[in-house]
Amino acid sequence: MEQWLEIWWFAYIVLPILIFSARILDVSLGTIRILFIARGIQTLAAVLGFFEVFIWLIVISSIFKNLSSPFYYIFYAGGFAAGSYVGITIERHLYVGKVALRVITRTSADDLLAYFRKKGFGITSVDAMGSQGPVKILYSIIERRDLKHAVEEVHRFNPKAFYSIEDVKKVSEGTFPLSSNRRSAKRGLPLRFFPLRKGK
Repeated sequence: MEQWLEIWWFAYIVLPILIFSARILDVSLGTIRILFIARGIQTLAAVLGFFEVFIWLIVISSIFKNLSSPFYYIFYAGGFAAGSYVGITIERHLYVGKVALRVITRTSADDLLAYFRKKGFGITSVDAMGSQGPVKILYSIIERRDLKHAVEEVHRFNPKAFYSIEDVKKVSEGTFPLSSNRRSAKRGLPLRFFPLRKGK
């Protein structure tokens, strides 16, 4: 009886939880890996790909050993669905890479332009004609970690402005505000602890 309980405990509680958890982990890694590939972050994508496949092989081997039980399929599928959600949630908090911010406003954008330039953001403005008259188009490539702050300032200076955000895979040159690392290096701290991104 005791041996049967141990088998039942492992087969219907421990193993399903392990399958579900491992599937969440490998799908999360896969989701982040695809996003890294889209942004041109090759090294991290390769490392995540290795662990993603390794975990997947472990999980799928457990499934194959229990093909007669549809019970495990449910946990396998549930882990896949949960892993997609978890992966996207994690990616939103990584702040890796750059994005293109486009702002279109029908009102004056002078204050917003002045603020962005004061803070060190590279920004380009273009006069254009919209469907309802003249508009000002602002275009800037910014670090993803600065996006939330940049959007807040757009709402503050031009609350009715239309804006769009797109991922940027690669930039050759640009003007970006100094990060905390670059400010520390500028004050004379050892550069080897503060890797600098080429900028202009």
